[in-house]
Amino acid sequence: MPAERSVDIQAFLNETPFSRYQWLVFSLCFFIVLLDGFDTAAIGYIAPSLTAEWGIAKPALAPVLSAALFGLAFGALSAGPLADRLGRKTILIGSVLIIGLACLASAFSANLDELVMLRFVTGLGLGAAMPNSVTLMSEYCPEGRRAMVTNAMFCGFPLGAALGGFLAAWMIPQWGWRSVLVLGGIMPLVLTVLLFLLLPESIRYMVAHNHAAERIRTVLRRISETAAGATSFVLTETAPATKSRNGIAVVLSRPYIVGSVMLWIAYFMGLVIFYALINWMPILFKDAGLEARNAALISALFPLGGVGAILSGWLMDRFNANKIIAVGFVLTFVAVYAVGQVAGNLGLLMVFVFGAGTIMNTAQSSLPALAASFYPTHGRATGVAWMLGLGRFGGIGGSFLVAELSRQQLGFTDIFTIIAIPGLAAALALMVKQFIHPDGETAGTAKNVEVLGH
Repeated sequence: MPAERSVDIQAFLNETPFSRYQWLVFSLCFFIVLLDGFDTAAIGYIAPSLTAEWGIAKPALAPVLSAALFGLAFGALSAGPLADRLGRKTILIGSVLIIGLACLASAFSANLDELVMLRFVTGLGLGAAMPNSVTLMSEYCPEGRRAMVTNAMFCGFPLGAALGGFLAAWMIPQWGWRSVLVLGGIMPLVLTVLLFLLLPESIRYMVAHNHAAERIRTVLRRISETAAGATSFVLTETAPATKSRNGIAVVLSRPYIVGSVMLWIAYFMGLVIFYALINWMPILFKDAGLEARNAALISALFPLGGVGAILSGWLMDRFNANKIIAVGFVLTFVAVYAVGQVAGNLGLLMVFVFGAGTIMNTAQSSLPALAASFYPTHGRATGVAWMLGLGRFGGIGGSFLVAELSRQQLGFTDIFTIIAIPGLAAALALMVKQFIHPDGETAGTAKNVEVLGH
């Protein structure tokens, strides 16, 4: 693209090859998401050591395991509006710093109450970091690759979870459970320094908030020298127009409220399935007659399929994103239901658990990219964050759901049938969103075009 006095930000990103600078943004956001996965898995692995050292019963661990989920929910709900007001970079640096300090302090907890409190604070940081990394990454992507790149970044979560498990299994026998939390604290502190030095603010955010032309131009020139000489910048929005400028007002405004609620329902229902299975599968399999070791190993297959989100992102960039993810949730229903039918066949059980995990994680991991593409710049961080935050209550509900089903003495097959049903609810919500907000169409709505001269 030749140098010009006025630059359309999205057209510039669409027409310029994906640069090394954008890969730097990708890498930094990827490591933020990886830390979330590491922390989620590591706390489960240190739980048995806590019961041994502090002499507590297993039920007493419930607050420790759920405290971070509550923190994640509240962190996401509060950080989204703050990021739309203060910027993505500021909130990301602050949230990763909180993760590091709280996790490091957790390693020196003297009792269960201290650990629960610090896990909640850690969750606040994680809840703020995850949606803003999605938002920032999406705002540096060309439209034709946005879903695939954002989903690829989200693959850091299952990889981090696997890394957390492997490292915890190696570190705990040698240095004890506190060493895992020390590592989980040091890594975010190092990343905080890198974010401060290397991470740029979102260029769409800078244009929308009238930042200095020189600052915007400097970032664009890191992507391509064709931006040299630009003196004004145009921000076009293909999302429905709204007069609201506040992030919360955008998410709840008439053009967006139905789509917002449908995204909340879809993400909530997906996490009902995920946490119901990730927390209870080993126990359910053991109760169904499997040896404890086999039950644990088969259950571990479930979260490994998250890398399928890259394929989903590729499809979302080329076809109707709402329908692609809805199909994924329908297949999730089928796959989870099928798991409940094959308890007596070890080979089929392994295949179906891995298949269900791949399909479910792929559909769930694609929702943040869908949300990021749905909202305009001045409401994007809030929209993504609120979906992730409210969805966390689905994770809490999923754990309690299986507890209640077990209390009612339902059988293995019946429990998995009920757990599968939220997959259909998620698919229905996405089809309602598609009906109200046709993907890729803005019929009846005007594009927002904001021209900022400096």
